Amino acid sequence: MAQVTHTRSIHLPSFAEIMEAIRTRRARNRVFRQTFNELHSLSNSELADIGIHRTMIRGLAKEAAYGK
Repeated sequence: MAQVTHTRSIHLPSFAEIMEAIRTRRARNRVFRQTFNELHSLSNSELADIGIHRTMIRGLAKEAAYGK
């Protein structure tokens, strides 16, 4: 009886790939915090003027940072 051996290739990220992922995550977090803080600092009437309700701020900041 023949024995079949399966090998599976596993990609381990390089140090450069890990560092790039960290930089990307930090940049996206910065965009989220900045967008959230700027919108949160507006009054309800200022938000209404631009068509935003206060409950939408977190979602808009997530979309700005991470896309849809």
